[in-house]
Order: sequence, then C-alpha cells, then structure tokens
Amino acid sequence: MGGSVKRGIASSSRAFGTSTRLRPNDQSLDDQYGVPENFLEIYVGMPETHEGRNGKYTDYKIECVTNIPLFKLKRSVVRRRYSDFEWLRDMLTRESERVNIPPLPGKVLFNRFNEDIIKSRVDNLQRFLQIVAGHPLLQTGSK
Repeated sequence: MGGSVKRGIASSSRAFGTSTRLRPNDQSLDDQYGVPENFLEIYVGMPETHEGRNGKYTDYKIECVTNIPLFKLKRSVVRRRYSDFEWLRDMLTRESERVNIPPLPGKVLFNRFNEDIIKSRVDNLQRFLQIVAGHPLLQTGSK
C-alpha cells in the first residue's frame, strides 16, 4: 500500500512539473518512503494448539522478511514451539557472551491454552525476536 501511495504522489508531482523535494535540505519522497537499505522483519502469529502423544502443545507461525545479503532466503515461514524459542535463547547466550540476550516470556503452568494467555505469549515472543533481530551482532554473527 505504501509503495502505491508513494508512486502516486511522485508521479502526480512530476505531472505538475514540481520537484518531489519540499525544501533543498529535505529528503525526496523516494528517500523517505523507499525500501530501507537493509531490513529484517520478523512476525509471530497464528498460534495453533495440537494434541500429540505427549499431550497438548501450541506452536506459532514465524515469518521472516529481509533484504540482508547474508540471508539465503529473502522470505521464510516456519512453525515453532515455545521450547524452540528456549533453545534459540540458550544458543544465543552461549555464542554471544558480550550481548545481553532478552528474557523470554515465562513458562505458563496453569491454563496455558487459554486464548488470552496465548495472545499475550504471541506478543511477547514477537517482541523477543524483534529485539534479537534488531541487534547487529545477533543478526549476522550467530549460526
């Protein structure tokens, strides 16, 4: 949506013969609203609760979109359980001794399949991944 708005504004400016710059020192609309040089966006959502051999568990859809050259895939989607987040945090803690890894949301012992609790966990897991993904050493230095 943002791209089509940007193109509409820029093309209508050109149609009227005006520049896309507002003042000499301002950025152009393309600079302001164009794709950033490097980005890494991570979304957590769509929780699903399953009944397995060892009982019930919930997993979460994780979508990663990036244009960072170190990443082989520009878009990937996986499903992961809370225990996978624990594993990731443990690995980051061991590999990145100089970086303070944020905590995960606490384990829920009772009523863990409640819709409100799962929604809160989705928000907190996304916040965790966004903090990790936003750290330059953790983005590119971790296996």
